[in-house]
This record gives sequence, C-alpha cells and structure tokens, in this order.
Amino acid sequence: MFAKQNVQKWLKDALSDRITKILAKNSNLTKIQIETLLIDFLAENVAGKRIKMEDKARLRLTKAEISRGAFNRTLRQARKNVTQSIYTVLLLGYLGIFDSTRLDSYIEIANKLQGYINAYKNILPDKNRAEENLRVINMLRDELERSDITSHSRPKQRAFPNKVNIFKRQMIHWSMM
Repeated sequence: MFAKQNVQKWLKDALSDRITKILAKNSNLTKIQIETLLIDFLAENVAGKRIKMEDKARLRLTKAEISRGAFNRTLRQARKNVTQSIYTVLLLGYLGIFDSTRLDSYIEIANKLQGYINAYKNILPDKNRAEENLRVINMLRDELERSDITSHSRPKQRAFPNKVNIFKRQMIHWSMM
C-alpha cells in the first residue's frame, strides 16, 4: 500500500485548500464525508488496485481507529448525498424552476473552478508562468467567495413554466368539482 503519511498529507492539503473550504462549507457533505470520498477516490484511482476497506479506514486523518463498518457507512452517506444533490438539480430543471439559462451560471462557475485546477496543476512545472497562474488562482478564489450562488436557487419573477400552468389548471378544475 502507498505510504499512509503521503496520503494523509495530500488529504490535509486538499481539505485545507481555500476553495475546498468555501465549497465544502456550502455543500451538503460533512468534512468527514468529503475526506472519505477523497480516500475512496484516491485508493481506487491512484493505487491501481483494489484496496480493502480496512486499509481505507486507516487512511482517515483522525487519531482514533475507524472501523470498516464506520468507513463504509460514511462513504454510503456521502455517495447518497451526492446523488441526491444531482437529482435535486434535475428535478428543479424538470419542474421549470431552473431553466437552461439559470443552469448556465452553474456551468460557468464549474468551468472557472476547472480553470483553477488547471492553473494550480501548471504552477509547479513551469516557473515562468508561476506568477501569472497564482494571479489567476487568487482571482478565481476571490470571485468564488464573492459569488452569490444562493441567488441562483431563487426563481426569477417571470411567467409560470408550462408544467406549473398545467398544474394550476388541474387545481382549479378539481376545486370546481
């Protein structure tokens, strides 16, 4: 198995990243769930082989020993929260609360975050670009901190979507019966 200290250092760095903290604070995942997802992802994608749950549980940052069952339960809860978040966005789109133009702003934020990741990865290999990349990273961090994502979850004042109009007509019809 790869060195526990290396994995834990990577986890600490990932969890202490300023953007990770901003996103985690506003997500529906706990810090432990994020840590568990990262361990699972790292173990499956970096090790190149299947790692036992007991070994994954030993990678957690806590000093207390974590059982395989506790690790599995946290991983299951984290995966469920991620899945439910995706279904929530899909549901809101389907019901007409989020239309495609409103989802564009989320996609734009995701693209900016991807730019941050790419800039961060490119800092180390090329010293000549390091200063520019750091400037871009700081700009993205500041923009993320300033952005009001919650405003995207509030419907705009506009004509009701077709599904809502159908629902309203059904409600009126049923009340007349």
